[in-house]
Amino acid sequence: MNVKSIFPASCGLRGAITIPGDKSISHRSVMLGAISKGTTEITGFLNGADCLSTIACFQSMGIEIEEIPSTASSNPLTSSTASSGRILVHGKGLHGLSAPSKTLNTGNSGTTTRLLSGILSGQHFSSLLSGDASLNTRPMKRIMTPLNAMGAHIESLNGNGCAPLLINPGSLHGINYTSSVASAQVKSAILLAGLYANDPVSVTEPSLSRDHTERMLQSFGASLSSRTFPDGQATATILPCQELYGQEIAIPGDISSAAYFIAAALLVPDSELLIKNVGINPTRAGFLAVCKAMGADLTYLNQNITGGEEHSDILVRSSQLYATTIEGSLIPTLIDELPILAVMAAHAEGTTIIRDAAELKVKETNRIDTITTNLHAMGCDITPTEDGMIIEGGHRITKAPLHPAVISSFLDHRIAMAFSIAALLAKKTAAQTQEQSATQILESQCIDVSYPNFFSTLESCF
Repeated sequence: MNVKSIFPASCGLRGAITIPGDKSISHRSVMLGAISKGTTEITGFLNGADCLSTIACFQSMGIEIEEIPSTASSNPLTSSTASSGRILVHGKGLHGLSAPSKTLNTGNSGTTTRLLSGILSGQHFSSLLSGDASLNTRPMKRIMTPLNAMGAHIESLNGNGCAPLLINPGSLHGINYTSSVASAQVKSAILLAGLYANDPVSVTEPSLSRDHTERMLQSFGASLSSRTFPDGQATATILPCQELYGQEIAIPGDISSAAYFIAAALLVPDSELLIKNVGINPTRAGFLAVCKAMGADLTYLNQNITGGEEHSDILVRSSQLYATTIEGSLIPTLIDELPILAVMAAHAEGTTIIRDAAELKVKETNRIDTITTNLHAMGCDITPTEDGMIIEGGHRITKAPLHPAVISSFLDHRIAMAFSIAALLAKKTAAQTQEQSATQILESQCIDVSYPNFFSTLESCF
């Protein structure tokens, strides 16, 4: 078992760091590049395990994908390096994919599985999608139901609504689908299938989820429109498509990865950390809004827009944080950041309430349970609820700081990273020995899914 020992920070975080490219944009750039005419050139691609699963799936369907390294290093398409030079995807058009000769292995990637299902629904060949043990327990009915309603033929081989998924050729037609959840993966699967439909396809969600798919489809030449209504509902509509065309894509740093370093710099005293080129797309920036509401000292520098995506350098200084309530339309914009927000709440003054976040139950783990289990282990007063949690902050006079503990990652990369940051603030109790002053993160290798160089980047800040 891979175990990482993390001791409390003895000084503040300093300097400047650059984080890996956005995972969501990396997935989509390969997918759309593969089904476009011509070559798509990608810079800033995230070479985490999830995105490499997407690359491998399209290579299995006859798409040539090559890496032009920035240095004479090993090929990042087969290594754990977090950053790369250029990725070239030599697309073959909307109907250029070839039937795979074996099961398409999506690894631990729900994004790969759900979005690829939309694309495969419109192909002329059959395919089988399957992942690791964790992936094959995650719910897929949420994309199977609308795609099958469009004329797709997707079957859960185990009959439980999970992968493995058998996808047979279908004739897709238009649909006006209303989703019960604000989910970028559900929306994206439907819109990608809509590229192959004979009539317009619309998907309405209760609030706007991350919109990278919409932005990128438009840049590749799709006819797509979006509208947000006064009640918060959002509808995206895509028209039948003849062809997409390869693009140049510069991927900004992933806000979900930046969140751990922002939290660390806010929480560890005497910190001043510059995080460069962070994507601040409004549908992803809820974490930053909550940080501000908690009293965070954040300064935005060099703000710009490249390829339709906003990005900025962020200067973070240590701050006294205060409790807040996280709910409603904010939740889809920060769902992946809730584990680290829970850690921040444990160190904030007052009681933080997280609600409307039942979606946490169907991530890599049931994150309501895994966050609660691990914060309890560190001595936090936390109460799980049906759709979130209530966290008593650790800065009240009567409260002791969190203490070191053995933390189970549950093979969830975001849990492992969030509690690595919590470990920086953990102070051993009188009953703990010096050997127990480090927090142990079990099965920390799961972090490679999204941030292979996480620990080396963290160590560089001290």
